[in-house]
Amino acid sequence: MAKASRACALLLRFLAMAATISAAAIMATSHETTNIFSITIKAEFYQIPSFTFFVIANSISAAYSLIALFLLPAGLISRWFAVIIAMLLTGAMASAGSISQVGKKGNVHAGWLPICDEVSKYCNQIMEALISGFIGLLLHTIIVLHTITTELNPLLP
Repeated sequence: MAKASRACALLLRFLAMAATISAAAIMATSHETTNIFSITIKAEFYQIPSFTFFVIANSISAAYSLIALFLLPAGLISRWFAVIIAMLLTGAMASAGSISQVGKKGNVHAGWLPICDEVSKYCNQIMEALISGFIGLLLHTIIVLHTITTELNPLLP
């Protein structure tokens, strides 16, 4: 029973690492240049701090998952780091998601126009990164719940 639980935890960590690596890579490679009325507009992820935070948070999460896969024993500190990583990813998803919504729909009250009509490839790449990041966040949340379940279950050593 304990071996199955450990195998499940390793599989979850590996999948979470893959999702967060792909989210960071997709976001980091997102860029597009377009011309509007003879004005060249460049859209790149590093121009928006929320997207930069998203890349950094997913990179930290991937690094933690890699370390946890091979080096960290299942101790109290590693359990707390799993919770911290899940919270970090939640913040990154919230900030990047809100900015991507403004890019897609604009904000009438602030006078911000939507940009996704002009740079659709860039916006599609951002959406792919957000989907992959959400999968990584979901997997990290499952890791936290799995950790809580194994700690509270008296049948597992």
